[in-house]
Amino acid sequence: MKNITFKALAITNEIDLNKIAIHIGTPKKYTWEQPLIIREHELKHIYKTPVRELQQVLVFSFGSVVFVNHARAEDIHFFLKFIQSFERDIDLSQAETFTDDYSLRIEEIESMELTDEYVVVSEYEFFLPELIATVLAKSVALERAELQLSHIQDNLEHMIDRLEKGKLSIGNKELARTTAKIVRHEFNTLAYIMILDKPEVTWAHHSASQFYDAMLNFFELNDRYKILKSKTDILYHITDGFTNISHSIRGLFVEWIVVILIVIEVVITILQIVGWVPSH
Repeated sequence: MKNITFKALAITNEIDLNKIAIHIGTPKKYTWEQPLIIREHELKHIYKTPVRELQQVLVFSFGSVVFVNHARAEDIHFFLKFIQSFERDIDLSQAETFTDDYSLRIEEIESMELTDEYVVVSEYEFFLPELIATVLAKSVALERAELQLSHIQDNLEHMIDRLEKGKLSIGNKELARTTAKIVRHEFNTLAYIMILDKPEVTWAHHSASQFYDAMLNFFELNDRYKILKSKTDILYHITDGFTNISHSIRGLFVEWIVVILIVIEVVITILQIVGWVPSH
């Protein structure tokens, strides 16, 4: 068997698999952990051209697309435009920003060999393309999430710079927007990508489970997940600090207003006593 190639792209935060499934004539209620696998028969109708052996596309709800045995760049671009017709917010000019190329090789070896560019196994198993695609899809999605997190950190750094310069006033809207970005980031990555969830096939086949775990460890998905989770928790802690400072400033402002009003009331009372201000 020839080598099987994979190209993974993280193109958006979320893709509605059910809309695509209905369009291609394979209606099914897809859950978050299930990819939509578009095989040779469906691809023929989409591309309107013959397709290669084992050529397929796996679309993941968390915004990744993995092309299997796609040698022609125009086919990949055509399919991305097909996806864009369902998800209008996808920017195809940025489609190649988060990508990874990989391959599966079948050779006569004693044990599996994993590298950054390919994996070598002694014999082909039906579950291998899906498991490799799943790991690649999660990996590029994490890359996208890591960049989004860095943008949020940059925004917080600007707020910290303002704080260091004595500009203590931070608007509620600004705090709310920053907190919303962190919550959205956590949902899109820690919850939606579901790093800790395994594909269904790994529960039915022990060899599939072993292969998936090996790929997961090699791509360090669990470690990257923990780092993202830790950074997100730190961002929450920082925004809590900003919120406390903002509330303290507002509370202090209100207290000073009350003190000023009391002083004014006392002054007016004294002036009335001495007759400088007529009493009502």
